[in-house]
Amino acid sequence: MFLHEITKLSELITNEKQYPFHIPSIKHLDRLSLKKRVTFFVGENGSGKSTLLEAIAYQCGFHTGGGSRNNSYELNASEARLGNYLRLSWKPKVSGGFFLRAESFYQFASHIDEIAKEDPGIYQYYGGKSLHEQSHGESFFSLFQNRFGRPGIYLLDEPEAALSPMRQLAFLSLIHELQKSAQLIIATHSPILLGYPDADIYNFDRHPIEPIRFEDTDHYQITRRFMENRQLFLKELMAD
Repeated sequence: MFLHEITKLSELITNEKQYPFHIPSIKHLDRLSLKKRVTFFVGENGSGKSTLLEAIAYQCGFHTGGGSRNNSYELNASEARLGNYLRLSWKPKVSGGFFLRAESFYQFASHIDEIAKEDPGIYQYYGGKSLHEQSHGESFFSLFQNRFGRPGIYLLDEPEAALSPMRQLAFLSLIHELQKSAQLIIATHSPILLGYPDADIYNFDRHPIEPIRFEDTDHYQITRRFMENRQLFLKELMAD
């Protein structure tokens, strides 16, 4: 464990009606304790899980568009407004790690290509070739396999976005190897990834944010019910 507590500095916030402070999960956040090497953030779209993850990345010194402390490139709307209002408590403090932001991964891949013009050896950390020359899923997995692995904290925002179900299963194995020397915080909608054993899952649809069992998440419940009653679900969804 490296990062063990996240505290919102409420006394510094002058207008709680402004974004992102009005998001219910953020508005009611006081402090969040991290007790496991793998922590998942779950919740509906707009629930605040990616907002908090990006703010943590900002406090870690990572590029908020995706990357590590060593990456610097322009990206619109990559600011983390919440970042200045958080305090991270470390034991011990680490500087290594990476922030994966699925929605801006294309820009990150372009940034790596720019670096490679001066230093082609950079590709060794990304599967030996440009991420743009790989499929979306391959490029994600190349990043996971080659760029990750050193001790540090890894913040992943919807890493399943480009992964097939089979790749998600393979990623579970990779998570298990990474957590031996690193800490992972993952915002996800994937019931497959949420099935990783001995992880904490925090539900951003409850205010304040609270732990939830895997079997109690909407991701598990809805997926299970759909698979068991597919025809009934489809009949209700497509009723005239």
